[in-house]
Amino acid sequence: QVQLVESGGGLVQAGGSLRLSCAASGRTFSSYAMGWFRRAPGKEREYVASINWSGGTTNYADSVKGRFTISRNNTKNTVYLQMNSLKPDDTAVYYCVQGIPYYRYSPTSWDYWGQGTQVTVSS
Repeated sequence: QVQLVESGGGLVQAGGSLRLSCAASGRTFSSYAMGWFRRAPGKEREYVASINWSGGTTNYADSVKGRFTISRNNTKNTVYLQMNSLKPDDTAVYYCVQGIPYYRYSPTSWDYWGQGTQVTVSS
């Protein structure tokens, strides 16, 4: 059974940084892409970033490009999201995802989701 467990969320002031982690278990971590989505209050789930199985290819939403960095450690079965220069608009529940997406921007392309971790950015 695949499990994705996020951690690292919290309350931070605008301009600050947070690092999210997602520990995966249940299948061969290095065989799958990993990603992050977020859902802000009253909004649909939004693609944030993704990384391929080896870590050699990363992609970002335009809204976070240059501020967020996704990375993975295949020996620790963990994916990270380093978030810098945070803005109040980044406030959301952040979800870790795993799969072999046919279209990475679509939530339905991903096989498994974590339970989410809250990130709140105050102005």
